[in-house]
Amino acid sequence: MTSTTDTSRPAVRTDRVLLGCMGLGGGWDPSPYTPADVDAAEAAIQAALESGITAFDHADIYRHGKAEAVFGEVLARTPGLRERITLQSKCGIRLGDEDRPGIYDLRGATLVRKVEESLTRLRTDALDVLLLHRPDPLADPAEIAEALESLHRQGLVRRFGVSNMNAAQIARLQAHLELPLAANQLEMSLLRRDWLEDGVLVNTPGSAGVGFPAGTVEHCLHHGVALQAWAPLAQGRYTGRQQTPEEHATAELVAELAKAKGTTPETVVLWWLQRHPARISPVIGTTNPDRIRACRGAAVDDPDLGHEEWYRLWITARGAALP
Repeated sequence: MTSTTDTSRPAVRTDRVLLGCMGLGGGWDPSPYTPADVDAAEAAIQAALESGITAFDHADIYRHGKAEAVFGEVLARTPGLRERITLQSKCGIRLGDEDRPGIYDLRGATLVRKVEESLTRLRTDALDVLLLHRPDPLADPAEIAEALESLHRQGLVRRFGVSNMNAAQIARLQAHLELPLAANQLEMSLLRRDWLEDGVLVNTPGSAGVGFPAGTVEHCLHHGVALQAWAPLAQGRYTGRQQTPEEHATAELVAELAKAKGTTPETVVLWWLQRHPARISPVIGTTNPDRIRACRGAAVDDPDLGHEEWYRLWITARGAALP
């Protein structure tokens, strides 16, 4: 099937910040979740809503499905909440166990089954967005497209995207899919900067050390594929958990900018991503209500970083001048 997508269309509107739900649901094991786990999920969700965050990012494997399940419990006991939020999940990874290794699986039947299981755990009739979690080298893009379009026709998924895919993989899938791919989720932060440096280290010795697939950000910009950043706060490396001289220097600059602008260090770190022309949407992974609230400025305000300030953060984080 040939895509009829208009490659000149603008990027799909996305929420400025999403709450990543990987930390909900207790431990990374099959043991049952507890009432305390449901209460913790409710507290995180409430903190997000109070902070202007109304999009929530899941995956079928998070906490062996328990992250979705406790979220579903909160939806069930909070009338009207589902209509107020954007619900996104991912599938395509099979966790390993004592008998089988972990693998990637984007076969059509697997995708349909995994979506149905996620909907049951989340106690909802449809996902707003489904992302393919990781590339499957054995996947048939035509088979994937058929499964996704079937899920869409049935009203089970409204939009689709990918995660951790490069430009060529996105283009190959889109060529078989009538529906436009709405998003690509990648690791992007002040710490993980290869997505940015790929474009400026061309024709320099430093290019050999950049592992990010060339042209992926530009492809997404051109084709209207919204970029979402997982681990955007870099595990707090610039807001309290510094480990290297570069991280200490960057944390000091972040704190200086936050004080000058009357906001939090977390917001400044997220603004750095959002200030990029791709309008990157951070997916914050914390479940701590106070830390979620510290991200409010990124959810409700336009990024207040000037050209020089943005570059100061980048150069300080990389610990070296630009080429």
